[in-house]
Amino acid sequence: MDKNYKKEGKYSYYEAGEGTPIVILHGLMGGLSNFDAVAEYFPTKGYKVVIPDLPIYTQSILKTNVKSFAKYVKDFITFKGFDKVILLGNSLGGHIALYHTKLYPEKVAGLVITGSSGLYESAMGDSYPKRGDYEYIRKKAEAVFYDPKIATPELIDEVYATVNDRIKLIKTLTIAKSAIRHNMAKDLPKMTAETCIIWGKNDAVTPPNVAEEFDKLLPNSSLYWIDKCGHAAMMEHPEEFNKILEEWLVKKNL
Repeated sequence: MDKNYKKEGKYSYYEAGEGTPIVILHGLMGGLSNFDAVAEYFPTKGYKVVIPDLPIYTQSILKTNVKSFAKYVKDFITFKGFDKVILLGNSLGGHIALYHTKLYPEKVAGLVITGSSGLYESAMGDSYPKRGDYEYIRKKAEAVFYDPKIATPELIDEVYATVNDRIKLIKTLTIAKSAIRHNMAKDLPKMTAETCIIWGKNDAVTPPNVAEEFDKLLPNSSLYWIDKCGHAAMMEHPEEFNKILEEWLVKKNL
């Protein structure tokens, strides 16, 4: 991923391929590498994959909220000179993608959400978090996946470091409150963007009924399930995730 990682002005991002831009939004604890399989696959299919580093822990506390992150994404899309994009978001990234689509529908050709917050907010962790308790953090990280082995020691160490950083912890809790404030239930019926919902059948963070609710409330949505899969489908079943997404993009002529 390194050779395609760029820094321009205030933006740091990964970019590969040519064609219709797929702009990917990572989650609260998720890095750009969560989307390695998507980033490798879609440039071979005629898409430009762009993954900006979201300023989750670097903006002032007043700008640490879903609405500000959505505006940041809009500014990034403008900076890149993209007319319309396909937005893909996981977890908090899905929520930001949804909120961006609400505010700037003219920028969104299509929307893809997986394990998204926005309706049900234990996504941020209900008993969050016990600082200094590595074992607790390990169990929390493993619970994100159907197969706990996907939570590698490196991933667990990263989450542990985040929750033990006082400023990051304060910002994480600020985002959790913002996610509850920016509940999307009333907005979704007015959002007409073509939407692909890809969900793990065994998602314990945003359970399957959340996906069904998104599908019910969004006027132009298609819901796809991945079996034996938790909260991060693009990591746990990358080939199946890519296949579903590609078929949907072709079907919708995006």
